[in-house]
Amino acid sequence: MIRKHTALAATLALSLVSLASVAHADDAKKPMEKCYGVAKAGQNDCAAGPGTSCAATAKKDYQGNAWVLVEKGTCTSIKTPKGHGTLEPQA
Repeated sequence: MIRKHTALAATLALSLVSLASVAHADDAKKPMEKCYGVAKAGQNDCAAGPGTSCAATAKKDYQGNAWVLVEKGTCTSIKTPKGHGTLEPQA
């Protein structure tokens, strides 16, 4: 009886891992774009202008030259207290 439960649990676990892998693969295939001016301080994806090197280096919220990757076509619909996201860096 214990072996049946163990086998069933193992099968269930493998099924869940497979489903999670498929869901992650679908997300990875979505086209993405850089969206400027929407990142909170320290939450940008990479280089945010002079004095920064890469991810998590934005010094202030909604910094115009800091970007995050978002699903293509969604950037300009993201609203922040400073306005909407842009596809080009802002001064």
